[in-house]
Amino acid sequence: MKRTKNMKWLGAIAASLALTACNPSDQTTEAPIAAANGENSQLPEGTFANPLFSNGADPWLEYYDGNYYLTTTTWTSQLVMRKSPTLDGLATAAPVNIWSDTDPSRCCNFWAFEFHRLNGPSGTRWYLMYTSGQHGTLDHQHLSVLESVGDDPMGPYVYKGSPMPDTWNIDGSYLEHNGELYLLWSEWVGDEQLNWISRMTNPWTIEGPRVVLTRPEEDWEKSGRKVNEGAEILKKDGRTFLIYSASFCNTPDYKLAMKELTGDDPMNPEHWTKNPEPVFQRGNGVFGPGHNGFFKSPDGSEDWIVYHGNSKGTDGCSATRSVRAQKFTWNPDGTPNFGEPVPEGEPQLLPSGENGPLTVQLQGARWQLAGADGRCLTGTGLDSCAEESSYWVLDNTADGAYRLAHAASGQFLGAEGELAPWINGGAQRWQLSQGEDGWVGVANMQTGEPLAAPGCEGDCTRWSLRPTETVAIASVQSGRMLQSCGETIDQGAWRGDACQRWDFTAADDGFLRIRAGDRCMTIESNAVVPGAGAVLGSCDSPSSQWRLEPLADGSLNIINRESKLSLDLAHCGLAEGTELAQAPRQENDCQKFQLRRIPVRL
Repeated sequence: MKRTKNMKWLGAIAASLALTACNPSDQTTEAPIAAANGENSQLPEGTFANPLFSNGADPWLEYYDGNYYLTTTTWTSQLVMRKSPTLDGLATAAPVNIWSDTDPSRCCNFWAFEFHRLNGPSGTRWYLMYTSGQHGTLDHQHLSVLESVGDDPMGPYVYKGSPMPDTWNIDGSYLEHNGELYLLWSEWVGDEQLNWISRMTNPWTIEGPRVVLTRPEEDWEKSGRKVNEGAEILKKDGRTFLIYSASFCNTPDYKLAMKELTGDDPMNPEHWTKNPEPVFQRGNGVFGPGHNGFFKSPDGSEDWIVYHGNSKGTDGCSATRSVRAQKFTWNPDGTPNFGEPVPEGEPQLLPSGENGPLTVQLQGARWQLAGADGRCLTGTGLDSCAEESSYWVLDNTADGAYRLAHAASGQFLGAEGELAPWINGGAQRWQLSQGEDGWVGVANMQTGEPLAAPGCEGDCTRWSLRPTETVAIASVQSGRMLQSCGETIDQGAWRGDACQRWDFTAADDGFLRIRAGDRCMTIESNAVVPGAGAVLGSCDSPSSQWRLEPLADGSLNIINRESKLSLDLAHCGLAEGTELAQAPRQENDCQKFQLRRIPVRL
């Protein structure tokens, strides 16, 4: 679209950004445990304080199957997600790139990610909608939609399309009403930024008319500029509320407004009734609170709002915006009562149900813990590795540890080797360590004692970690999947092809072979020098054995047994087809990988 005066302020905002990173840290505390959040590590037990972390504009948060999942604007070509079993653990959770794009028409300036679990053409899936555009300009920002392959918010994802690729549109969200799906978005008309609605045929395609749903009418919606954006849906007791951001985000008076659907037709503006005053605005030293989302506490008893805000009135639409969350209540008339922003540093009780007891089927790849005698850990001891009772999910807890979730029962391994519902304690957290051999040590975070295989003879504290199912191997740097569609190993967006599916089989001494069909990942010419490429070759070659080293942040290093070098994404590339080679160990995302569970191919 042509550049207009309404777009110029966006370029100024983008130019002012100075992105920062949030690094995970390791901690050990007594049960129950909550990870330190931001600068507020000395808080009373069972509390957290805002902000959760800095540089977190446009947050979207869901609690699903035992974990919180959070996305925030990156302004890059990468879509980042954080995952933690506790709300304040999101402050130390490793940011994982679950999608990246190099298509020039939609490669850059990623904003405002939202992920919704909807019933689409492929069944129930996560649909991740975000705003992106072209390099060097913000004149071509538009919505794009990804669809998850399975039921894990971490992916993998497939690009499905854009509802309106040829016009400027941002801040997409969904409304489900009476069996119909609607798209909500924001778009400029003249000197006004408006919220719009249109009916959808699927989660990435609109049909029929596009209708203006809200426009900045009141003086309090025109601070700095006439802006309505970031529309979100909140439902309770059969009522539907539209909460949206009003005024210019570069002012301290960015705020939330509300309309309620008081008729039957969401496409009819007359069926929406506007609240005459803002419903959430600056206060208690928090400026510009807005661009929000909603989530439930783990036990479903509480309603929470997540939003971004600034610490100073002079901060604007840049990396100064930080992630904040607080519980809200409901007025006697059935409308939401968001109150005022909670002051920074003020302790708040964590969401109800975080400390369990919680029995849940966690999302993630299934693993086995095989002892030195070849038998696998089950919920009751050691048994045949052919039993599904030997399947576990290794779920990172954002504090340098893992919880070992028993896939069959939905319960968690404790310090005494017992299974029990999750109670958020150190006795259910484990730290994993690996030396030069392929064996992994598993030590309890609370007691420091190693996990010993019950009923075994000899060395009972060494474990081989083995993925049990066909998986995708995702690069933490790019979000793309490792593939062997030719002789070399490179990366690509998920397509579901056989060359993107990997199996693991045991070698010896805890090492593994990474297989694609009847061939294995190995190093070209069995070279032991840095830079030698990863290829698909003989499973009997000296370089076809690997160890999967679990890292404190929930990712893996994949290390070749022969060369002792790490699998490395060339040049830290995001592009489709970027090849993998071996390189000396580096503490960066280019050598970090995660396994993604994928549907069984029929």
